Amino acid sequence: MTIARALWTIAPGIAELRTETLPARGADQALLHMLASGISRGTERLVLAGKVPENQHGVMRCPLQAGDFPFPVKYGYSAVAHVAEGPADVQGKRVFCLHPHQDIFLAPAAMCVPVPDAVPDARAVLGANMETALNILWDAQPLPGERALVIGAGVVGLLVAYLLARIPAMAVTIIDPDASRRAIAEAFGITFAAPEAAPADQELIIHASANPAGLRQALQCAAFEARIIEASWFGAQEVALPLGEAFHSRRLRLISSQVGAVAPAMRGRRSFGERMAQALALLADPALEVLIGPATRFEDLPDAMPGLLNPAPGQPAPLCPLVTYGA
Repeated sequence: MTIARALWTIAPGIAELRTETLPARGADQALLHMLASGISRGTERLVLAGKVPENQHGVMRCPLQAGDFPFPVKYGYSAVAHVAEGPADVQGKRVFCLHPHQDIFLAPAAMCVPVPDAVPDARAVLGANMETALNILWDAQPLPGERALVIGAGVVGLLVAYLLARIPAMAVTIIDPDASRRAIAEAFGITFAAPEAAPADQELIIHASANPAGLRQALQCAAFEARIIEASWFGAQEVALPLGEAFHSRRLRLISSQVGAVAPAMRGRRSFGERMAQALALLADPALEVLIGPATRFEDLPDAMPGLLNPAPGQPAPLCPLVTYGA
């Protein structure tokens, strides 16, 4: 009999650790001991506040979630763990799994993707974010030498810009109202600008701000026949766009990107597992360490969660808060 503890959101702004008894492991399952997990601030902020739109409950449900929206719910999808017991192909390995914050858990072995040795636990929690960024690039199909603009310097926006900046002759700018993101962008070799200083005539634009104003700005900054990749998720929110201005005369393309399906350019050529494996391999660069933190012990997570997701006025917003387990 294995006793586990998991983080549950039970009311707006309130979370607690709950104890549960795990069932016997199935032949196709792995028993995992958590090493680290990452907090996805955008989605987990909605979950903690109980603001997941009712008509989006199915869309927002993560693969190994327990409970139902709004409460109580066990949510999360950035887990790095050690396989204590499992099929031979994963036994003893360090893996990434889409599982909520929990110290010991069961998961289908097929969902456990080995983490490369070059990627430490803390950096591996970015696996889901990097997978999203990779899928966005597959949707965008960037070309060497293009002028690219990323709107929104959150984790996904910064990872997209990081990948774009490694394409030969690609001129990459990222904009965000939070000036504290400048140092990170510049460390990645990316030009940073405030929204009011955004460059014009951009041939590829990735919108990742989750703010309708950012998408409207994308239309304003687009060059003739530019591609605008919408990577934000607005839930049930309606977004008004000025499609009667230069949208048609510039022959602009607005393309949605969502990680729930492999982008068409690679569909049939890469499975979900292969896409995640590639994303984890891309995390080998130590420069990405700046996206992670602060670190919070699992035992302290219920009290810390509200502040990590909604910092007090004047406090910098963390990018990817890290949860640590064990001694």
